[in-house]
Parts: sequence; structure tokens; C-alpha cells
Amino acid sequence: MKPIWTVSLFVILLLAYINGPKTINQQHSLPAALVNSDSLTQALNELYSQGYINGFAVSLVNDSGLLYQKGFGYMDVASKKPYTDSTVQNIASISKTFIGISLMKAQELGKLKLDDPINSYLPFKVINPYFPEKEITIRHLATHTSSITDTKYYDKKSYVLKDDIPADKLKYLNETFNSPSTKTTLLKFLPMILDAKGKYYKKNGFLKELPGTKFDYSNIGATLAALVLEQATGVPFDEFSVKYILNPLKMDASGWSYDQIDLSMHSKLYSDKETELPFYELITYPDGGMRTTAKDMGKYLSELIKAKTGKGTLLNPDSYKEYFKEQLNESHFEERDSVFPYNDEYNMGIFMGHSGNGTIGHTGGDPGVSSLMFFDPTTGIGRFLMMNTSLSSQEGANEFFGIMNALGDYSAKLNE
Repeated sequence: MKPIWTVSLFVILLLAYINGPKTINQQHSLPAALVNSDSLTQALNELYSQGYINGFAVSLVNDSGLLYQKGFGYMDVASKKPYTDSTVQNIASISKTFIGISLMKAQELGKLKLDDPINSYLPFKVINPYFPEKEITIRHLATHTSSITDTKYYDKKSYVLKDDIPADKLKYLNETFNSPSTKTTLLKFLPMILDAKGKYYKKNGFLKELPGTKFDYSNIGATLAALVLEQATGVPFDEFSVKYILNPLKMDASGWSYDQIDLSMHSKLYSDKETELPFYELITYPDGGMRTTAKDMGKYLSELIKAKTGKGTLLNPDSYKEYFKEQLNESHFEERDSVFPYNDEYNMGIFMGHSGNGTIGHTGGDPGVSSLMFFDPTTGIGRFLMMNTSLSSQEGANEFFGIMNALGDYSAKLNE
């Protein structure tokens, strides 16, 4: 998900990139003979010791599988329970890449086509009030060009507590968490915001731009794509993606809800080093609710690297070609950052981001969650990082970026 606070996260990370990488590289410049998994572990331990992250895990993979994988710090600070590569937590917007693969699989199965109007499948109407004659298509949703934009109602209503918690224990938190009683289905929630007759509908939930013409990152648009898939296939999105993605890749520790994972392995989440957050869920779970491990995400990322060369197993080569294809051009953007290597909004595949420097992947940010997943199609090496602490400072961002940077420094030698 990308509520307003994650925009500041992007700015912090960009500043960390501009100000930090050279120093970080110098810190971890080691003789070639020592560049191995042990020295990478040492480098990551040094970064962890900076003290801005409670726990994190990484995976470094190629098309053959695992190069390096490890957890650091604590999944539960109070009990000193270690964070490992088998620790489970949500990964925020990286979840959207699973919507993309699911859409391509549904198209392979003949259930939908990317250029179909979404209203051909929905039991309610979604129309841009400024351009009522222009149909919004599935491809528009998948490339964030639908003209549907997130509103304050979306941000305030989508996070739901797992358990009832007294209000006085929540008032110190910056995030808005709703009572478990407000949890509902996609089919009930989305019309409240997107249907002109909905309780929370506002015209400003749509841009004054023709659908298909402008990029505007939309969480609710992504969730709507998952609902379109449900209506087209007759299968709930979570079940569909488990059947066609998680099960084939043997991502056995992953799932979309607490009852699909081992809760004893789920990390606590922290808004800062000291503040523990309550367990929460997302009504709009397809846009940010995947709960997984570094171990499982290593399998997923390795599949994506194979798929880029036509050797993927989840989709046929033509589907993967469309999935990765850069769908947009300069006219879709007001401005683009071509420098930041983890900018997943420089161009879009089907819910798959492209940075200006050629890497492919996605970022994620939610309360207590920061995550990155990118691979370089030239080297065939991918990096994944997830952590259980919100980034709230430049120093924390430097540590976060330093971890990904260290993985990059060691990747070539480990790949040998």
C-alpha cells in the first residue's frame, strides 16, 4: 500500500541514496578472497548494529535458486525471539506483483483479457465522472493509469485490527486502525468508495484525466483488479493466487490471512524501535497483505528471474513477456526519477515496476513494514529485503539502503 506517509519514505530513501552509498560501499570494501557468505553476514551485522531496525531478513538469488539468505535481529524484541529467514510478516505493496501474475494466468485460462472494460465483470459501475463515456480497462488498473486515485476514506478505512484493543491503547499510535467489526469483503467495501451511490464516494476519487493517459499509483485500483479477477473466474483472489502461484512454487509458509500462516512465526511490527504495533489486517488485502518469509520470497524472486529469460514455470512465455513489458511512455508521467535504483514507478509492467536504471521489481511500505524486491535482468541476480520496523528517519533509511547495497556488493562473487 502507499498511503501518504510512504511518500515521505520514498524521499528519505532517495536522500539516503544520494548521500549514503559511497560511504556504505567504503565501509564494506573487503579483499576479494574474503568476499563470501561469512563476510556478507559480517557486513550485515555491522549495518544492523547501527540500531534503527528491530529485525529483518534478506534473500539473494539467481535463476537457479538461492545464493544467500539470513535473518538478523529480533521478530519479538520483548522476548528476544530471533528474526530468521523463516519469520513471517506482511510485505506491503510487493503483494501487487501477485495480482499481476494472477491476471496473466486468468487471461491464459480464457477468463478475461487485459483490455476488457472492468464494468463487463463488476456487479456495480465504476465510471470516471469527468469522462463518463470512457471505459476503464483491466490494463488501466494494472498500469496505474485508470484515473482512480486513493482518497482519505480509503486510507482511513482499510486497516483493521486483528483483535479488539481498547481505544486508550491506540491513541499514541500515528496510524488509523479500525475495529475488527468493520472487516468486510472486497465486494462490499469497494462499491462504498467507487460506486457513485457508495457511502464514501467522492468525485475526487477520480483524476480529471482521461483513463489510460496518466500514471497515478492507486492502491484501490489494484484491489479493484483483484475483484475483477474474482468476478471473472468465480474464485476468490486469495484462493486463485494460492492455487496458481504459492502452491506451484512451494511457498508453504505464505498466505493472505492469519489463518493461512503459522501465527507463532509471525513477527511483531514496530512503528519505531520502541513502539510495538498491534496485529492488523487489510480489507484491501490484495494490494498489500501478502504474509510471507524471506525463504519463500527467494523462491518467488528466482521464478521471476527465470521468467524474464523465457524459462518461468507459472505462466507461458508470451504471458510473462506481457507481464514484464514496459507498458507506458513519457507522456504518461509529469516527471520521473531516473536515478534512484529502487524507483518502481519509472515505468510499469502488469503490476511490476521498472526503475530508470533497468532493474525490475517493487517496493513496499505499511505500518511497521518496509520491503524491497528487485532483480537485474543483465546479471540475473535478485535481492529481497523485508523488515519489521517503519522507516522514520534518515539514519534508518541509510541502514535500510545499506543492507540492499551490501547485497549488491557481494552478489557477483556469491554468484560465481
